[in-house]
Amino acid sequence: MLIDIPTRLSNITCNIRCIPAVEADNEMRENNGILIDVREPGEVQANPVPKATNFPRGVLEMKMLENVKDAAKPIYIHCASGVRAKLSAEQLLAMGYENITVITCSVPDINKAVNN
Repeated sequence: MLIDIPTRLSNITCNIRCIPAVEADNEMRENNGILIDVREPGEVQANPVPKATNFPRGVLEMKMLENVKDAAKPIYIHCASGVRAKLSAEQLLAMGYENITVITCSVPDINKAVNN
């Protein structure tokens, strides 16, 4: 039996912190957090978030282990709709990353908040 996306998201058992982009931007300025974009490269090229590092969902775990060695580093994740970001957050928490936050707004709103 296949599980639809809303059901899959509701089955996430870890507590995933979700905040809007303005709050994330303020926090990142204070805590030296990093912004990870888990969209596919074509999506990023069409609508980039210049301050974000692109680690597509399909290679996220490998890229994080290569590039973010500090499990306590504040990490802020976004995508186009929030689905991939939440699934990514779940996986990173399972891997041992301790400070994961999902940004819950559109890419234009993220750009507006973080590129001021």
